[in-house]
Amino acid sequence: MATIRKILARGTAGSLLAAALFAGSANAPAQPVDLEQQILRALTPAPKPAVLRPATRSLTATPADAPRTGDSQFIDTVKNRPSHSLSADERDHIASIAKNRPSVDVEINFDSNSAKIGRAALPAVTALGKALTSSELKGSTFVLAGHTDAKGSIPSNQDLSEKRADSVKLYLIEHFQIPASTLVTVGYGKTRLKNESEPFGAENRRVQIVNVEEKSIVER
Repeated sequence: MATIRKILARGTAGSLLAAALFAGSANAPAQPVDLEQQILRALTPAPKPAVLRPATRSLTATPADAPRTGDSQFIDTVKNRPSHSLSADERDHIASIAKNRPSVDVEINFDSNSAKIGRAALPAVTALGKALTSSELKGSTFVLAGHTDAKGSIPSNQDLSEKRADSVKLYLIEHFQIPASTLVTVGYGKTRLKNESEPFGAENRRVQIVNVEEKSIVER
């Protein structure tokens, strides 16, 4: 537990990156009771500087007020597509966007070589669903990026990571009524290991969730 707290204390690009959040199993640490809150804090964007307008009015934050950038326009093009349909260039583009956005890595315990969400995976995906439907995050657009460890071939791991990302998306849609258009799935197989010094380590088997919604605080 001390290790998890130490990891959660780290931040990148001004946002919290919570790594290796375990979903309780016989071979993993117990599920943190506040996993939902950890995910929520990690995915909540830091406020941006206010955009000043004439006259003194109240400050509000809304996606409608944010200018459409090339990144947001690109994200629109990959919405409602299965992860296996993405090209290598599109996967790389999503990864570049994710670098500076609020994100969290959640270890979801799938059975070996399976994309089915079973009992071991339920605590993590349930906490994720509750966090994404919170008032702070509801309506934002998220990337669900599947990753594997280094066991097996590149093609098999690529396929498995894509299926697992799509499986998590389907679960969130069916059980939490999250709109499909707000969830973008992508798989990276074993090409982006979290811990390259331990390529077979459990921390590499994860789903990364990234909040790619562009919100700004404007003065009304």
